[in-house]
Amino acid sequence: MKSHRKKNWIKRISIISLLKKKEIIIILDFGSQYTQLIARRLRELKVFCEILPFNTPIDKIRGISPAGLILSGGPASVYEENAPMPSTEIAGIGIPILGICYGMHALGEIMGGKAAKTARREYGPAELKITSPSPLFRDLKDTFRVWMSHGDNLTQLPEGFINIGNAENCPYAVVENSEKKIYFVQFHPEVSHTENGLSILRNFAYEICGLHGNWTPELFIEQAVERIRSQLQDGKALCALSGGVDSSVTAMLMHKAAPEQTLSVFIDNGLLRKGDAEIVDRVLKLDLGLNVKMVDASDRFLKALKGVTNPEQKRKIIGETFIRVFEEHASGWGNAKFLVQGTLYPDVIESVSVKGPSVTIKSHHNVGGLPQVMRLELIEPLRFLFKDEVRKVGALLGLPEEIIRRHPFPGPGLAVRILGEVNAERAEILREADDIFISELKNRGLYDSVSQALCVLLPVKSVGVMGDYRTYENVLALRSVNTEDFMTADWSKLPYEFLARVSNRIINEIKGINRVVYDISTKPPATVEWE
Repeated sequence: MKSHRKKNWIKRISIISLLKKKEIIIILDFGSQYTQLIARRLRELKVFCEILPFNTPIDKIRGISPAGLILSGGPASVYEENAPMPSTEIAGIGIPILGICYGMHALGEIMGGKAAKTARREYGPAELKITSPSPLFRDLKDTFRVWMSHGDNLTQLPEGFINIGNAENCPYAVVENSEKKIYFVQFHPEVSHTENGLSILRNFAYEICGLHGNWTPELFIEQAVERIRSQLQDGKALCALSGGVDSSVTAMLMHKAAPEQTLSVFIDNGLLRKGDAEIVDRVLKLDLGLNVKMVDASDRFLKALKGVTNPEQKRKIIGETFIRVFEEHASGWGNAKFLVQGTLYPDVIESVSVKGPSVTIKSHHNVGGLPQVMRLELIEPLRFLFKDEVRKVGALLGLPEEIIRRHPFPGPGLAVRILGEVNAERAEILREADDIFISELKNRGLYDSVSQALCVLLPVKSVGVMGDYRTYENVLALRSVNTEDFMTADWSKLPYEFLARVSNRIINEIKGINRVVYDISTKPPATVEWE
């Protein structure tokens, strides 16, 4: 099979080409930590949206034919050297635009306004007063609390714009040009701290852009099936299957779209959870009838990881090894040309710094961790979905709750939960500890009340006492978070009695651990996983 360089190997049919014309909002990203929340809120309104870099060419935007544009906030100032700016032609694109914070300043400057540093920076709640009627605030009260995060303000309005809202430290908090349907807000409607934030976005999408809110799981399945068939044609595909939610939903989509052309491959890399293979064999293969091949490559993965401690290097090694194993099995499945993965939108956002000037957080093995050269072309049906959307799709496809309710599990598996070198012994210690933690959460009725729970084996040892003997063993960290979208997360307030029981079981039942700690970090600044 022909090799493709990285920039060419992803051959996709864009999901936006299958949507009804203009039933989409484009978000231009200027690097805000809240950009993904804008997309998340629009999805809650059943409006499809896509995040594109701030400097996306105007011809590409016109080609998509969106119903509206949203310009995100960002950490820069428009008067700085090399400040990120959109195409100057954005102002005349002729569709509704909502500029948020930095997006307000950037488009304001392009249209002849002026932004400058404020005498007093503003981070946190503020009281917004709406002084004139506007479709953006239809059916809302005139005064409510909003969330500010800025050190700059518009000081001069572009021609044709009027001020319709202010706050104590922000005279131009809301500005509009109703004729051109361009609206600027200094605050962040996408964050939960802003009262009526979702209603403001609803008014922009429905009242101003004229959208109908038809982005549903049913519509997604219909379009995904059409897209998969169009990309496959008469070719065959290998589907990466781990037994987790994302890969299982992906496998079910492929089974619905092209069952005779798809072989789901379960690769045991020696870094899986306890019982993963059993779930794949019993539920997906036997109960649901998927065409599944089980491959044991654990020795190969562990050998490749020997001596490696850098987390990014681990991810890239695992990503490349997965690809090579799949390539080797492609010839046995009608010279398969395609590899199907359960990549989600947050995976893409955190892995690849293509959404404006934001910084790459980490490489997911099935996104940024893929090798530079690979022979298989990618199909990623879930690439634009968030986790809760994937669960809804899975339910419609007939996946049982046993799989739909499973907590997320990283593609590199336990390798990124073992800090330091990975080997079979450390993987087994962590696997058993993880099984105790998850089992206790389920037994105590806590599993569904938290979003993700995991164990991390630390690269340090501590002194302990067991019986009359001194021990010097591993330290294990428990991690549990609650979140809506995995872009931000808070640590779970699990009962002390529960944590004591889990700690006691792990220390007594697993040889090699003599101390258990609980991680109480939020995301940000920490991530959910430790590596």
